[in-house]
Amino acid sequence: MKDFNNLDDLKAEFDKFVHESCIGEEQKQEAEIEADLDEAPAFVDELSEKLLGPAFSGVYLSRLDIKRVAEAIDESLPIKERKRMIKSLMRHTTTKDFLRGAFGEFSKHINGRLAIYEELGDAFPSSKYVFDEFRAKAERTKKMFDRIIEDFEEFNPKEELEPVLF
Repeated sequence: MKDFNNLDDLKAEFDKFVHESCIGEEQKQEAEIEADLDEAPAFVDELSEKLLGPAFSGVYLSRLDIKRVAEAIDESLPIKERKRMIKSLMRHTTTKDFLRGAFGEFSKHINGRLAIYEELGDAFPSSKYVFDEFRAKAERTKKMFDRIIEDFEEFNPKEELEPVLF
């Protein structure tokens, strides 16, 4: 039997309560977020890998860049790891128009980087070939956006939930 007049017993009971109530709830919320992210369309993993890796895309997109893309298409994103932000942004994708808007905003950010590469190439002609490689990768990334939009099949989640009667 616990003696709540004893501070050690009281502290142990409080710690147990905090652990069960607070930490357990936080883990549940994190698990729900992860489950939501698992529902992202199939192309998101490839997109994240190629878009977020400067070695593939030719540009570095920061968390703030991704947040600005989301705000431009009227989405709200918390600032987290870049890959999780991309998944969160794309998890509710159901139309090509949404993809066009998102990829159009990403293209604007990429074009901003390309303008910087152009200036740097002009300012430092002996290094221009390095910036030209980055520019070529960035152009391939923008073409990847077009391919994803073309291959994307629109769907209506409400239609998928309606029962089919035979």
